[in-house]
Amino acid sequence: MKKTFHFPKKEKLCILSLGAESAGRFVVYDNGKISISENFGDLIEENNFKTFKKAVLSQIKTKKPNVILTDLHPLYNSTILGHKLSEKLKVSHIKVQHHIAHIFSAVGNYIFESKAVDKNNLLPDTFYGIASDGTGYGFDGNIWGGEVFKIESQKSKVENYNSKSQINNSQNLIIQRIGSLEEQTMIGGDLAVKEPARMLISILSKFLSKEKVYINVKKFYTKNEFELLFSQLQQNFNCQKTTSTGRILDTVSVLFGFAKNERKSKHEATKFLEENSTIPYKDYKLQIKNPACKLRSYELQKVLDTTYLFKHLLKNIDKDKRRLAATAQEYIAKGFYEIVKEAKLPARSLISTSKNIPNTYFAGGMANNKNISSYLENKGVYTSKKIPRGDEGIAFGQIVFYILN
Repeated sequence: MKKTFHFPKKEKLCILSLGAESAGRFVVYDNGKISISENFGDLIEENNFKTFKKAVLSQIKTKKPNVILTDLHPLYNSTILGHKLSEKLKVSHIKVQHHIAHIFSAVGNYIFESKAVDKNNLLPDTFYGIASDGTGYGFDGNIWGGEVFKIESQKSKVENYNSKSQINNSQNLIIQRIGSLEEQTMIGGDLAVKEPARMLISILSKFLSKEKVYINVKKFYTKNEFELLFSQLQQNFNCQKTTSTGRILDTVSVLFGFAKNERKSKHEATKFLEENSTIPYKDYKLQIKNPACKLRSYELQKVLDTTYLFKHLLKNIDKDKRRLAATAQEYIAKGFYEIVKEAKLPARSLISTSKNIPNTYFAGGMANNKNISSYLENKGVYTSKKIPRGDEGIAFGQIVFYILN
C-alpha cells in the first residue's frame, strides 16, 4: 500500500473501500490503521481495471474484510466488483453516495491535521459540506456535482426529521441536501461531457429563440447537426439532468473560446477557464432561488440559478473575456457560500454578524480550482491538504464516513 495513517477512532474490524471509477484507488481500514493504495487510473479502461482487481484480490487474501464499501453508481466497475466480492465472502456491501464521500474525505483530512479535535467526539454537532465536481451519481438517479449538505449528529437532536431531503443511509448522522446548482440538461448524456457545446445549446434554449441559439453554436455544429440536437432536447430523448459544476464551467470555457468542443483529458476545459481568468467583474446579481416545487424526491431549500449566469455572460460578451471567466467562477463560489451562510443563520435572524462559515468542508474535483477554493477558504471553509480533493480521495472518504457513522 502506498500510504498509511492511524485514525483516532479504533474499531475492531477490517473495512475495504473501492472508491469511484475515474481514479482507481482502494483503501483498507484495520483496527484504526488506514492504508491507501496507489492510483490505478480510470477503471473504465480494461487493463487498469484488471490491475486494480488483481491488487484488491491480493489484499483480500492478506485479510478478509468485514465490510466492503463502494460508490452508489450501479454501473461503476468498482461497484460491480464490490457487490460480487461481498456475495463471495458473505460480508456486507454498503454504497456511499459520491459527494458524501467527497465531503468526508475532507473531514478525515481535517481530523488528521487538527490538534484541537476532541478524540472522543470527532465531529461537531452540526457541520456543512460543499461537494463540487464533474460527475457523481445522485440519489434521484441524476448526475450531481454542485451540492451543499447539512450534517447533524442524531445524538444532539430530539426533533423527528421527516424531510424528503434527508439521506437515509446514515445511522448516527442526519444528512440533508440543502442546496445545489440549478439542474441543466446534458443532450446525449455522457456525450455532453465530450462535447460541452451540447450543454450550451440546452442552457441557451431556456432564454433564447432557436435561431439565436444556433448563432451562438454554429461554429461547433452544422445546421443539420444543430437541428438534430435541438430536436433531441425538445423531445427529451437520451437527455440527462445534471447539477454539475464541471459541466457549467466547461460550457463557459467553450463559450469564450478558451476550450474546443472536445475533451482530451479530465477537467480540460475547466482548467483552460481557470488559466485564462483574471479579476472578476462585480456587476452581477447572485440569483439563489427557493424551488417552487419538489425537485423529484429530494426537496431542496436553495438552488443557485446558473441560467442567469449565462444570460449575464452573453449580455456582457464584448467585455474582457478573461474577467468574465473569473466572474463565472466567483459566481459559483459565492453561491455556495451564501447557501451555507443562510443555513447557518439563527432562526428569524436577518443579519449575520460574521462573514465566515466555519465547520464547513469543500471537496470534489472542482475544489482544485484555485479561484473557487481560495474564495471559500477566505470565508473559513476547510479544504484538504494531504488527501486528494478529487476522485482519488473517494475511497478514503467512504472509510471515514462509515467509521464516523
